[in-house]
Amino acid sequence: MKSWPVYVLAFWLCAVVLAAGVDLAPDAIRLEAILHGPSAIAWLGNDDLGRSILSRILAGAQVSMTVAVVVTVITLSFGVTIGLVAGYSGGWVDRLLMQITDVFLAFPGILLAIAFAAVLGPGLNNLILALCLTSWVGYARLTRAQALSLRDRQHVQAAESLGAGTPRVMLKHMLPLLLAPLVVEATYSIAGLVIAEASLSFLGLGIQAPQASWGSMLRDGVRYMLVAPHYVLAVGLSLMSLVLAVNVLGDKLRDALDVKR
Repeated sequence: MKSWPVYVLAFWLCAVVLAAGVDLAPDAIRLEAILHGPSAIAWLGNDDLGRSILSRILAGAQVSMTVAVVVTVITLSFGVTIGLVAGYSGGWVDRLLMQITDVFLAFPGILLAIAFAAVLGPGLNNLILALCLTSWVGYARLTRAQALSLRDRQHVQAAESLGAGTPRVMLKHMLPLLLAPLVVEATYSIAGLVIAEASLSFLGLGIQAPQASWGSMLRDGVRYMLVAPHYVLAVGLSLMSLVLAVNVLGDKLRDALDVKR
């Protein structure tokens, strides 16, 4: 029971692989099956165009996981770089970089992402770019706070006295000690990005039809909640299970990597 988040996450990873390797025909329209409930042909029922909800959920999982992983990799790399440079350098470099970071922190992340997505236009690439522009701040501040405490450690000062350059000190003597909190932060970030992608698609600023997205499916399903509740329930429970599993896994990682324990 304690490992259920791992099982849920493994299930969705397998679903992403299945959606990528097998043609599930998520866009196949069957007018005779509009809003039909679960059946032997469509296990989770059909949507407002007769498309298989299960096939579209699997295709939507591929989109959500792709966006979350790509944005996390990009923002983690950028945020860690900014935080390391600011924390290790100090002085005016630290003040300048943190003032830029504070400008992004002054706005709620999802509202800033909505603004960027509205300016850039809908689409997968623009959605990833909009989320990248707003998701690096947490990594930068976390890395900077840790770097400020590490730069005065004896092993860092010893490396400097032996002639190690700044990039070597940051990458070899400081970054490995930051991995534990960064892994936990990245885990929570993935869950937040899945919700952010669904939110932007729900508002029509993310993935566009006919491509499947959990957010756009929820938007379409809300209109038929009274006559076809299976539509919203299937998508909503899928989104909840993935986000909940990732968040619980993040809690377990935080406890496991906590040196006080």
